[in-house]
Amino acid sequence: MLKVLKHICIICIICLLTAVLPGCGKSGTQTSTVEKLLSNMTLEEKVWQMFFVAPEDITGVGTVIQAGEATKKALNDYPVGGIIYFGQNIKSRGQIKEMIAKTQSYSKIPLFLAVDEEGGRVARLGNAGVIDKQPPMREIGDSGNSAKAREIGEFLGAELKELGFNMDFAPVADVMTVGNNEDIGDRSFGTEPAAVADMVAAEVEGIQSKGVSATLKHFPGNGSTAANTHYSKAICKRTAEELRQCEFIPFKAGIDAGADAVMVTHAAFMNITGDETPSTLSPVIIGDYLRGELGFNKVVISDAFNMGAVTNEYTPEDAAVKAVQAGIDVILMSTDVKKAHAAVVDKVCAGEISAQRIDESVKRILDLKMERGLLQ
Repeated sequence: MLKVLKHICIICIICLLTAVLPGCGKSGTQTSTVEKLLSNMTLEEKVWQMFFVAPEDITGVGTVIQAGEATKKALNDYPVGGIIYFGQNIKSRGQIKEMIAKTQSYSKIPLFLAVDEEGGRVARLGNAGVIDKQPPMREIGDSGNSAKAREIGEFLGAELKELGFNMDFAPVADVMTVGNNEDIGDRSFGTEPAAVADMVAAEVEGIQSKGVSATLKHFPGNGSTAANTHYSKAICKRTAEELRQCEFIPFKAGIDAGADAVMVTHAAFMNITGDETPSTLSPVIIGDYLRGELGFNKVVISDAFNMGAVTNEYTPEDAAVKAVQAGIDVILMSTDVKKAHAAVVDKVCAGEISAQRIDESVKRILDLKMERGLLQ
């Protein structure tokens, strides 16, 4: 009788552990699914997951406004992790919805499908008349009403979800510290870090409440330089302590609100890194500060690699390799994604990038796809 009771107690303990410990129950199923998928992928497939492209980058079509055989073949040949759409790709509500649905159906591993939908002047869908255009975020920041920021997030999340998108490259978490910053300007909620933080957290919660991933941008802060990284290098001389007192505050608030992704700027922070290396290629910015000090453990995305701050200084191959070595999970819009992909694969084969380093990023990507219901 005593032996029977002992067996029953052991069984009860096992059941309790299964219910509450990480890796057991539902989370265990998720871990198992992702790990199984990861273990069955080739190195080439894993590295493709780390690239986010415009549809034209892989199809060879001048302007993509529909998904057909060219898209299907491209995704078979180049199974990228995500696609970003711009104004040129958007003609009508029905058109974009159909194109996204078909594109997703062609991909072996479900895609991140993203758009820059901030409101104001950066509103691909709003500017095309496909959804109601939202005001510039500076207008919302000036109102002091964070509930309005959440409302906008909920609206954008619901609209994007209905169209088939699953990621928004928003909100802008930059604090405006330089008045003549032409790139950010009224895209930022404002100049006061605590007020910007409230707005950012509210919008993140709003977007993600509808099942769409929010992306904080542009870490560690693109509002602190007058130069525009779209065209040239941008150097910021702020110290780590100055960033802690200002720029980091909204990013930390967005991270604490559960943001799925953070986009890193190309701007260089020379008083932190000691040189003019773009933040997207800096293990100090990404590893020590974003991952370490701010504790972000989800997907890190680069700003677009077709911008002058990168293309004026690096080849597509060098930029991609340095980004992966720095800790970037997803490289956005390389000017030659095929060469960039091949360069990363070659460095892994040569032992200059570890296979474990690739697995870390791909696992984060697949985990997020699983969390957002893209993987079954």
